Amino acid sequence: MIVQNKPSGRDRRCAVIMAGGDGARLAPLTRAITGTDAPKQFCALLGSEALLTDTRRRARLAISTDDTMLVVSRKHEQFYAPLVNDVPARNLVVQPSNRGTAPALLYALLRIAADGRDASIAVMPSDHFLSNEREFMRHVGAAFDIVARRPELTVMLGMAALAPETSYGWIEPGPAMISGSFAISSVRNFVAAPKHEAAIDLMRRGSLWNSCVIVARLSTLLALIMMAEPELYLDFAAARHLLGTAAEREAVERLYDAAPVRSFAYDVLASCPVNLAVMPVRGVAFTDLGETCRVLDAARRIGLTPKWADAASAA
Repeated sequence: MIVQNKPSGRDRRCAVIMAGGDGARLAPLTRAITGTDAPKQFCALLGSEALLTDTRRRARLAISTDDTMLVVSRKHEQFYAPLVNDVPARNLVVQPSNRGTAPALLYALLRIAADGRDASIAVMPSDHFLSNEREFMRHVGAAFDIVARRPELTVMLGMAALAPETSYGWIEPGPAMISGSFAISSVRNFVAAPKHEAAIDLMRRGSLWNSCVIVARLSTLLALIMMAEPELYLDFAAARHLLGTAAEREAVERLYDAAPVRSFAYDVLASCPVNLAVMPVRGVAFTDLGETCRVLDAARRIGLTPKWADAASAA
């Protein structure tokens, strides 16, 4: 069911769709398909719609479009502009450059916080294939319910591992925290890009692929960034009074000029694992569309023979 109403106050639910990456790993394929340097999130890899459009549709299953922020990078404007012409300026977070997911998310969170209200936030990458989007978003909705009851938690959505992937991030669950249809466990460990033998062992022990989809309170996410990257947080927070004014663009350009490249998953969550929980997602096959072989595998799962399949073999 598409969300039609907008929760208010403490029940406010927002999405931040991350679409500011350069898509470097998949660039040979996307260049072969489009003849341009369009990053993958702005390309129609599976079907007729761009991955960003697919992600926006998925988000609408649980979150109002009025409360959905899109994070993009200015140098990609020619590629994203046709896809977001229905998005109000207040919901478009335009980075001067790509400095990683931590500055991108921090900028978006401060824009959401500008009206002084807390909210629950779902952070969603824009380059995923999910075999059952409705079921996946049911899990996102359940994670919203959990952080409403346990606002100190950051709930990560972990996907059932289908193979000993060496280029995915993995989450090793710890002791159970909440049981039931949507169970969550503590996070014992993160493993980034394990060697093959280690990936086999992680899979054997029931570890999960990190989808990089998380749900947490706005205030909780800001606190995590402040603890893990205090200089980054303080620099951005000092400029928050300029957000939404004519001075925002110039102020943000200065911030990005000085900002280090930081990953939210690894430089924030993995380095500051405070009150982290993982929710296993059941009944949904997942693929991070970061490599040509994964895109082709996802296409096969849905019985699709893309027009660009011949180009893929040459990419």
